[in-house]
Amino acid sequence: MHFHDDSLFPENQEKLVIQAAPYGPEWLPGDADDLPLTMDEHVQAAVDCYNAGATVLHIHVRELDGKGSKRLSMFNELIGRLREAVPDMVLQIGGSISFAPEGEGSAAKRLDFDSRHMLADLDPKPDQVTIAINTSQMNIVEIMTDDDLEGTSIAKPDYYKAYRDMYLEAGPDFYLEHLKRLGESGIQPHFQLATLAQLETVERLIRSGVHTGPLVLNYVAIGGGFAGRHPADLIEFVRRVPDGAVLTIESSMRAVAPMNAIGIALGVHVRVGNEDNLWRRKGERMSSVEQVEQMVQISQALGRDIATGAEARKIYKIGETYSSTDETLAQLGMVPNRRPGQRGFMLRDA
Repeated sequence: MHFHDDSLFPENQEKLVIQAAPYGPEWLPGDADDLPLTMDEHVQAAVDCYNAGATVLHIHVRELDGKGSKRLSMFNELIGRLREAVPDMVLQIGGSISFAPEGEGSAAKRLDFDSRHMLADLDPKPDQVTIAINTSQMNIVEIMTDDDLEGTSIAKPDYYKAYRDMYLEAGPDFYLEHLKRLGESGIQPHFQLATLAQLETVERLIRSGVHTGPLVLNYVAIGGGFAGRHPADLIEFVRRVPDGAVLTIESSMRAVAPMNAIGIALGVHVRVGNEDNLWRRKGERMSSVEQVEQMVQISQALGRDIATGAEARKIYKIGETYSSTDETLAQLGMVPNRRPGQRGFMLRDA
């Protein structure tokens, strides 16, 4: 993204879109006070986050026994109810479906490809499904501290080991088919990226015509195979993202607020919620709604406005598609592909 001299002036920045992730699929009941169990509680969590200022909802579903649901019928039911309860919210399904271990000592892992592909067949359709690009380790506890995990189920040795050894399988066999199915269903992919190598793979998918549509993505700074918390890495990732993309910052635990504060100041967007963080400061718990409210306060203190639901849908380009690779490159502010025999650095077409 290119920064002019006036790019940090809040009146020149897009209004802030706040993603809320209030369903914490890695946690068990008792790990946080605001984990929903019943379907009514799932809906109420969305309403509360929306009323606090969130306009994008990252969705997982929990069974009554407290474990993450893998039943697509429950996702269908929840989406249908959310369409009525929070009609302006962007509904984003977590593309893993669930990665919680089934019991102590069990591995924490994603579902198979066929099950994940079925997210393209949800009815009602979500606005987005998140998608990872390139297989990587996903050791979510690597940069968590003992204080972060104190009193939670992940502090138990067997659960800790399950999450420590988790990986995310997202190679070409998966993402090429998944992008195809999402496109056929009219569902926008929301890319979950952590490294420049993953961003470059997405650029190749765009330049080869595999993805023709808006580029909406999260910078995922959770460590353990994903990005870490170094501010220079965050700044470089922001710099390398195309001008026409929509970028959100995602981090973990007590790094969420400072990483997001940087993102708000830079003019990009933020994600919060109990899936990412349980703490305000060391030893002080913080609910998903309180995290949304904190982002609103930080943004307002900097003079940056908060997007409404309708504005968030426009910023996210929900429902927008492009007819060709050339149009996609132009819409994203990227230089065109090299033509045969063309030499030198590429320029945008006049």
